[in-house]
Amino acid sequence: MSSTNKLQQLTKCPTGIRGLDEITNGGLPKGRPSLVCGNSGCGKTIVGMEFLLHGAIEYNEPGVFVSFEETAEELAHNFASLGFDLGDLIARSLISVDYVYIERSEIEESGEYDLDGLFVRLGYAIDTIGAKRVVLDTLEVLFAGLSDTGMLRAELRRLFRWLKDKGVTAIITGERGESMLTRYGLEEYVADCVILLDLRVSEQIATRRLRIVKYRGTTHGTDEYPFLIDESGISILPVTSLGLNHAVSVERVSSGFPRLYHMF
Repeated sequence: MSSTNKLQQLTKCPTGIRGLDEITNGGLPKGRPSLVCGNSGCGKTIVGMEFLLHGAIEYNEPGVFVSFEETAEELAHNFASLGFDLGDLIARSLISVDYVYIERSEIEESGEYDLDGLFVRLGYAIDTIGAKRVVLDTLEVLFAGLSDTGMLRAELRRLFRWLKDKGVTAIITGERGESMLTRYGLEEYVADCVILLDLRVSEQIATRRLRIVKYRGTTHGTDEYPFLIDESGISILPVTSLGLNHAVSVERVSSGFPRLYHMF
């Protein structure tokens, strides 16, 4: 491979999530936002938080988690059951959690509406701990009270451009829409990587699936992959990770039937 082709390769940020780095061939696009979307309870928040936790613990990359639905105390309690001491990581400035409360009835639409306040809070959190990773969970809450689609789209474009300019690797989570992947079409603004999670129930049996809808500039697994959420977090199990390569014995064992033995 020429040096020019090497320079054009997409740099990736490992997630540390079992199986996900394998099917993405190395992780998420470094320094760019990725979208993780799906229906309620499918595991979007866990994917985002594990991305930050593994980054802080294993890759020395501090992270900022901005929640629009759960407080820092609630998140710490939830992830303690997975064996992560979120409070300790916050105390060591490896993780920063910022809960942004949005009251829908207080959102007023006007020409002055913008996300400058969020940019200030997020920028301060990033600079304070030197964050390399960011998670916004769940973004639609910001726009739940808005009906001006033009204003909404303009602010979404500005947000994703701002994240790129900061050079952080970001995960934005979004709720599944009826005719689109997300309610407000967030996938239109994330051109690099879109991951769809699905929780379905068939014959009273719940199953979880993950599919990479889009990943620009790199090869990736295109199938639906089953995944589990247990006391150790998320586990995605591609068929290729089953370890099918193993030594084969050449020893012959008699079947006890002379004619069959002769045929073999």
